[in-house]
Amino acid sequence: MIETERLLLKHYNGADKEIRDMLKNWISDPAVQEEYGESVYTSLTSVKELLEKYQSELYRWAVWEKKSGECIGQIAFCKIWDEIHTAEIEYCIGQSFQGNGYAGEALKAVIDYTFTQTDFERLEAFHRKENPRSGNVLMKSLMHPTDTAERFRRQGIHPGNDNCYCITSSEWKEMYSRTQVEYRWADGSDEDFHRFYSGGICDRAGKDYAVWCDEHAGTGNL
Repeated sequence: MIETERLLLKHYNGADKEIRDMLKNWISDPAVQEEYGESVYTSLTSVKELLEKYQSELYRWAVWEKKSGECIGQIAFCKIWDEIHTAEIEYCIGQSFQGNGYAGEALKAVIDYTFTQTDFERLEAFHRKENPRSGNVLMKSLMHPTDTAERFRRQGIHPGNDNCYCITSSEWKEMYSRTQVEYRWADGSDEDFHRFYSGGICDRAGKDYAVWCDEHAGTGNL
């Protein structure tokens, strides 16, 4: 299990509550499932059959909101290339729980887990042009844009309108080796203010920010 401030990321267990929450919150909703290329499931039987597969996957987690005690989505390695120590991440959050930063919180937790607890050296993700909400999550994450991703390389095709992101273990380690700094916006706003153990990462990408730490002060634009 992976725990964050507001979420629990747990492997699927096939319990009745888990299945009911999935059907209620996301897996039966075309607006959620189709955005990240998954099928819609509308019956207890179909979800139970799916969970037989999910329960065998080490890198797939149900996302549980601590506040409500409900399963509100999932995050997973949807593709794994063991020979190059690379995985691709997918995620979804039910519509009723969107807009709270949960996808970003889960993504950061899985990235941290990956580079501290596994042998993977590279994580990738992509979002379709038609799914800007997922794009916002990736833009604000520790990942950075890249020209393509392994799934497209292996198919010998260009991503087209799909936007690719990645992060390597060395990049992640470099971020966390820097001095702890505090980010505040140059306009004095405290909107989306967070503390990070990395330079150049914040929740308002593209906006001016000011950085204060013991040894350096400056302003910049992500």
